[in-house]
Amino acid sequence: MHKLSFIDRFHHWRRKMRWNKQYKKGKWSYLNDERESSRYHKIVDYIKTYATTNPSILDLGAGEAVLNQRLNKNEYKTFFNVDFSSASIDIAKTKKLENSVNLVADIHTYTPDETFDVIVFNEAFYYVHNDLKQDVLDRFIGKLNSEGILIVSIYKEGTDCWELIDASSKIQQLNFEKVATDRESTYWKVGVYKKV
Repeated sequence: MHKLSFIDRFHHWRRKMRWNKQYKKGKWSYLNDERESSRYHKIVDYIKTYATTNPSILDLGAGEAVLNQRLNKNEYKTFFNVDFSSASIDIAKTKKLENSVNLVADIHTYTPDETFDVIVFNEAFYYVHNDLKQDVLDRFIGKLNSEGILIVSIYKEGTDCWELIDASSKIQQLNFEKVATDRESTYWKVGVYKKV
């Protein structure tokens, strides 16, 4: 993360420490709740509708591997759960999900060796520092297979995210939906894009 200022690196480190503490205390376990299921259902629907059969999947911001759990082991070839919180990945590992890899990595600097049929920015893209958003987006688009799809889930509006994604000449939107819940103030926007 050499492109970030010292202050930004410090705040990034503090966020990581805070998330590790929160995962250890169970603060993020609500991601398994019914209210979150509509968002995960939409992501799974996009995978089943637009991805190749038996895809390789990279979930960026995987947390405790909740999305991985929502797919049957026969519905994917490999599933990479990636999060920069080591505590969340420790929880993911306890689930012993088949054909799955659990990695602690920072989205700002992580460059996988593999390419994927599906890459999901799972409530993660709006956490990318503004100065690095374009670089991160382009890097992961470059890790899509030729028929690969990118799925982006963002809580509420995701300031400065959708404009950047929609402006990319490297992907084309296939579908985009607002996923509402029983709380008017709780919603997500979820888009799926193909590599061009």
